Amino acid sequence: MKTFLVANPKGGSGKSTLATHLAAYFAHAGQQVMLGDIDRQHSAREWLASRPAHLPAIATWDIGHDHIARPPRGASHVVLDTPAGLRGKMLDKVLKLSARVIVPVQPSVFDMRATRVFLDALLAEKAVRKGRADVAVIGMRVDPRTRAAAELERFLDSFQLPVLAYLRDTQRYVQAAAGGLTLFDLPPGQSERDREQWQPIIAWAEAAD
Repeated sequence: MKTFLVANPKGGSGKSTLATHLAAYFAHAGQQVMLGDIDRQHSAREWLASRPAHLPAIATWDIGHDHIARPPRGASHVVLDTPAGLRGKMLDKVLKLSARVIVPVQPSVFDMRATRVFLDALLAEKAVRKGRADVAVIGMRVDPRTRAAAELERFLDSFQLPVLAYLRDTQRYVQAAAGGLTLFDLPPGQSERDREQWQPIIAWAEAAD
């Protein structure tokens, strides 16, 4: 079983977008996918509730904020969507379950400051130091023409971590999520450009032990 943790202490950083898309990709690939929602806002769980029944199934994993159960039997891939402010014992618990950690970051000074503190704490965790959990970063809602995008790139270069992609700022994600969908559920003609940006993320995820 492969377990992926999507985490950032900043609310609105794009965690649920990444978690739902990763789960949907693996579901389309024929995997038995569980999407665990630890976030108190339950964004991923609400998205699952609106997902059309004819699409590849993604099972919900109902877990509480203060208790992280073991992943259910039968799942080949588990994706965990986490709350803002994840730290301490809760961070330690979810890391013990996760082979790969994805940290989304938006090109704003507030997001970068919060992420720096989080990455410092994450990289100090035993599971990461011992190589039991690999960490990678993704730039979210990035317009490459802006100064903010250049500042984000410089910020991420300061860490010795793989930067998988810079996903563009587009309403395509918002429109898809409103119907319980992801880019991987849309016709290729509607999502080809954005799916291409996902290829390095998918390659990294599929390479997980």
